[in-house]
Amino acid sequence: MNIHEYQGKQILKSFGVNVQEGIVADTPEQAVEAAKQLKIDYNSDWVVIKAQIHAGGRGKGGGVKLAKNLDEVKQRATDIIGMQLVTPQTGPEGKLVSKILVAQDVYYPGASETKEFYISVLLDRAAGRNIIMYSTEGGMDIEEVAEHTPHLIFKEEIDPKVGLQGFQARKIAFNLGVSGAAFKEMVKFVTALYKAYEATDSSMFEINPVLKTSDDKVIAVDAKVNLDENALFRHADYAAMRDVTEEDPMEVEASASNLNFVNLDGNVGCMVNGAGLAMATMDIIKLAGGEPANFLDVGGTANAQTVKAAFNIILKDPNVKAILINIFGGIVRCDRVAQGVIDAYQEIGNIPVPIICRLQGTNAEEAKKLIDESGLQVYSAIALKEAADLVTKVLAEKA
Repeated sequence: MNIHEYQGKQILKSFGVNVQEGIVADTPEQAVEAAKQLKIDYNSDWVVIKAQIHAGGRGKGGGVKLAKNLDEVKQRATDIIGMQLVTPQTGPEGKLVSKILVAQDVYYPGASETKEFYISVLLDRAAGRNIIMYSTEGGMDIEEVAEHTPHLIFKEEIDPKVGLQGFQARKIAFNLGVSGAAFKEMVKFVTALYKAYEATDSSMFEINPVLKTSDDKVIAVDAKVNLDENALFRHADYAAMRDVTEEDPMEVEASASNLNFVNLDGNVGCMVNGAGLAMATMDIIKLAGGEPANFLDVGGTANAQTVKAAFNIILKDPNVKAILINIFGGIVRCDRVAQGVIDAYQEIGNIPVPIICRLQGTNAEEAKKLIDESGLQVYSAIALKEAADLVTKVLAEKA
């Protein structure tokens, strides 16, 4: 689960990580009040106005601006709140900005002595261990650093039996080239950051940039935090940070019905039980000449209600020209799924696209008979190739 920068900083701060302080605002008037408070607390002439969306590269799209007085704060906030912010990570459609972070100016006098770094904590799936990835080249796209100067990216692998060791934190500080008071601050920063990552059951912390200030403090200027959704039952306070307005509405609706759904841009809707079978079904659709419109796993206990919810979500996509239902009856009986398809079809009413229903496993023959005798616009299949041929047929008829 992605969260906003200001939420990520709240989490980091609770674990002792130094962060760029800020106050979130929904309106230009709130931004002005926030700036007044920040200027009192931090005695700086400047504040930073930062759009809060679930995407990086905000500065490139005009979503990060400096303001040197309250009039500029109000103008910058007015410009950013409500804008459709387009960044390299949002796609051409962009994202609507509904809130901003009014943040302290941490690039205070002595800026020639400041230095930006990149630090992230994530799981290396190949090694089966957490790693800290870091670079002296902060404040820019890490992908560009990896492409052009890969020798400037370092990785520190963490042994899960003992966790992050002191010598590793010192090694990271040494490789980043800091010394004196900044060295000690960097060691503290890295140690607290890793502690926060583990304690929150996160899948990624990315801090870009990490700033060494002119007076040798080490501060997280940005925070991109991805929480593991499978562990949110242990963190109700973090689960409450979810901002559904930043997510695909179809995916939000699917999650409310306990469906695993990812929206794609093809023409054949998929309804499958099991993630592996769902991936194989998407391959089948490609081989049949179509493009999958979604990934949808209804789970191992599909019934009329889950099938109906799945139909409703798939049919919201105007690009869908056919729906392929591919169910393996292991835990769930195929005849029950077939009856669920029929009940859902009748309850929803006229479904404008053909449905190919491939049921295999327990009571597959009975399921085929139920569908064949239903009188509905549903093509039944048992073999995988038969289902693929039917997809080809209905797409040709729709062309």
